[in-house]
Amino acid sequence: MLNVYEQVDRNRRRSSLVLISFVVFVGLFFWLVGQLLGSSWQITILAIFLSLLSALGSYYWGDRVVLAATHAQPARRDQYPNFYRAAENLAIAAQIPVPRLYVINTPAMNAFATGRDPHHAIICATRGLLENLNQSELEAVIGHETGHIINYDIRLMTIVAVLVGGVVLLSDWILRGGLALEDDDNHQNRAWLFLLGLFFLLFAPLAAKLIQLAISRRREFLADAMAVKFTRQPRAMISALKKIASHSSLPTSPALAHLFIANPRPTKPSWQQKIASLFATHPPLEARLAALEKML
Repeated sequence: MLNVYEQVDRNRRRSSLVLISFVVFVGLFFWLVGQLLGSSWQITILAIFLSLLSALGSYYWGDRVVLAATHAQPARRDQYPNFYRAAENLAIAAQIPVPRLYVINTPAMNAFATGRDPHHAIICATRGLLENLNQSELEAVIGHETGHIINYDIRLMTIVAVLVGGVVLLSDWILRGGLALEDDDNHQNRAWLFLLGLFFLLFAPLAAKLIQLAISRRREFLADAMAVKFTRQPRAMISALKKIASHSSLPTSPALAHLFIANPRPTKPSWQQKIASLFATHPPLEARLAALEKML
């Protein structure tokens, strides 16, 4: 397993790679659309400009997009004093500024961290998690999210969440709108460009998923380990994960699933589990618990 410094360096490199790949992908995507519509350069230049804006926006304002998408609201200290106490204790242990705290008003139990660095970090928890975990379990979860903040997982995960959502919406818009071939004498070239364009349209959601999976599932093991390092209570982390696992489902976008401490998407039927595991954003709960039990 990578140490913290190696993880930080890797996440910074991957963040840059994802941003560059997104701009290239969108530029090529719209070049093909432009070829089909007969105005390739105009559309391509506009697409590159918009993709650059999206990339910069995901870096500087991605946390706001994520909070809006999850309907999170600022947590009040008088309503959630344990949340503030846990966050402040973990910030002292990790030697980082206290993150801003948000709450999602749902009985489900889940949490995530977002932002671009420890000085612009946010920890968000559901109402169900704050009401059902004891103080030790809550500190373990906050310690896990603090690990993501220190490792700069939050930057990579936030960028991916915003850009993956953009690619999926883009492909859906094109597929729903349809593409019309211009009438000209070069029907053969138009035909292969149409087929190539259609391939990209169908491939876009898969490409978005592959970009999302560029975030290694190993990050969760490291964040779990850091939670234990901060709290010295592996049993609390184990207990919290077991509670969260059975009540983690949230009606949220697939593009945001990798942000959460547990997969917020509903559990699939057993006959689909092996296929679904190939595209899972989180390692199996059993593997995480086994790793934590070795720390007892």
